[in-house]
Amino acid sequence: MEGPSLWVTDSKHLVCRSARNNFTIMKMSESNNQIPALIDSDEAADLANMFRLLGDPNRIRILYALLEADELCVHDIATLVQTTDTKVSQAMRLLRTAGVVRNRRDGRHIFYSLDDAHVTTMLEISRLHVAHE
Repeated sequence: MEGPSLWVTDSKHLVCRSARNNFTIMKMSESNNQIPALIDSDEAADLANMFRLLGDPNRIRILYALLEADELCVHDIATLVQTTDTKVSQAMRLLRTAGVVRNRRDGRHIFYSLDDAHVTTMLEISRLHVAHE
């Protein structure tokens, strides 16, 4: 069987052609009819770091707890995900530094929430993808 090869149709789409099927990979740049770069190395490194950050089951459980509750303190998160306050605090530091969660101080307590709608969308889509068969 012949391996896939790339070719351009009507100067607007990059298409992958194989013995089984053809599918569009991306639209060509309309301004100069050149194949756009898929992703540069810096952006790829940033994405890889984000995937590594999300590669820990406890951090994922923490994020889904925040998704459901909107805002929680460290102790409440630890209780929900059945881990220690120390582990939650360490996870929150990493997640906050990466811009995935934000915090709000109220006296002695720090409350955490998901940073924005992008994080919510990423979590919802990821769960749908995992559930999809």
